[in-house]
Amino acid sequence: MDRLDEMDERILVELAEHARATFAEIGQKVNLSAPAVKRRVDRMLDSGVIRGFTAVVDHNALGWNTEAYVQVFCHGRIAPEKLREAWVDIPEVVSAATVTGTSDAILHVLARDMRHLEAALERIRSSADIERSESIVVLSNLIDRMRP
Repeated sequence: MDRLDEMDERILVELAEHARATFAEIGQKVNLSAPAVKRRVDRMLDSGVIRGFTAVVDHNALGWNTEAYVQVFCHGRIAPEKLREAWVDIPEVVSAATVTGTSDAILHVLARDMRHLEAALERIRSSADIERSESIVVLSNLIDRMRP
């Protein structure tokens, strides 16, 4: 796909904030017709810019009230794919990324409470060749957005 233009970006912002809006409603916000919005959205879907549509669930409403970021330090070098394989089946790990700096990876972990978090951390630490980990428990989320 060619580079996104300003109109594509405005449509993406509207979709990120109001995913259930109709093409007509989005068109009103960005000053385009509904068919023009649909064509652009279809093009972004076909090219992979938009990977899908999903419901954003409040983890607190499900009773998962404990949140942490976990820095992982590995023994030696481990391929990112090996780390992904080690953590992909741990449901408490909601995202994981390799990073620069002293740690090898950072994980975003959700749990019901501190005991649940501790159990999840034990599974994370035993799942790969991990030297140690450092956990940072979230007290409050200040900004939580899904758009660029």
